[in-house]
Amino acid sequence: MWEGLVTNDTLTPLRALVRSGTASHRTRRAPPRTGRIPARTGPPQTAGRWSVLPARDPDATRRAHATAEHLLERHGVVTRGAVMQERIVGGFAGVYKVLSAFEDTGRCRRGYFVEGLGAAQFGAAGAIDRLRTFSEPDESKPLAPGARLDRPGQPLRRRAPRPANTGDNGHRPGRKAGALVVLVHGALTLYVERGGRTLLTRSDDTARLTTAAGALAEATRRGALGKLIVEKADGTALLGGGDTPLRQALNAAGFVSTPKGLRMRA
Repeated sequence: MWEGLVTNDTLTPLRALVRSGTASHRTRRAPPRTGRIPARTGPPQTAGRWSVLPARDPDATRRAHATAEHLLERHGVVTRGAVMQERIVGGFAGVYKVLSAFEDTGRCRRGYFVEGLGAAQFGAAGAIDRLRTFSEPDESKPLAPGARLDRPGQPLRRRAPRPANTGDNGHRPGRKAGALVVLVHGALTLYVERGGRTLLTRSDDTARLTTAAGALAEATRRGALGKLIVEKADGTALLGGGDTPLRQALNAAGFVSTPKGLRMRA
């Protein structure tokens, strides 16, 4: 199995190898029913149905092409960091040669697509067209009626500018579990910390904040965020902080005042 020659239809052998062996993890086998063919017995490491996997392609060129196509399908934009994270044999240097050949034949494009991740980036045509829809917004155009919620862990958000009002209050955006970002025209507008009690703003524009707050309220009504009570924004309590642009936006989106903060129920 470790050599990639055979596979199984159950994880029982794997569990048997990693279990602690205590009695609390053992299950009592039910007695066989009369009239049925008794099941084959054997050690749990051999349980399940085993089958032979297709033989590995001996052609190194075809294997390299398959690896490059797999990276493009998985990441959209392939960078050095993505290849290193995948632990590809040969590293980025080996994949770079194949992707360069793909560029010559028009199967992918090379460019500086994601800021701060180096110039050696290769992207599929569809992924690049998608990225262009999230470029910096044109301030001369009116805001779109909607915004988008996302996790702050994708490459585009790794280099997102820090919110303007974070100061030294200990609240800073980051790629943290449970956090959310609200994008308007692809631009970071709100950073929602885990639990939703604290927001960080990226803009003081009332129209943009209203759009972002509306998307946040809509996601809460759909049940995506559960009960949401916002207590602080940029390190300052919302209650008693005056009629700020953010509070106006949250009120317009349907948030109501409570003793703890502004609440929106799912």
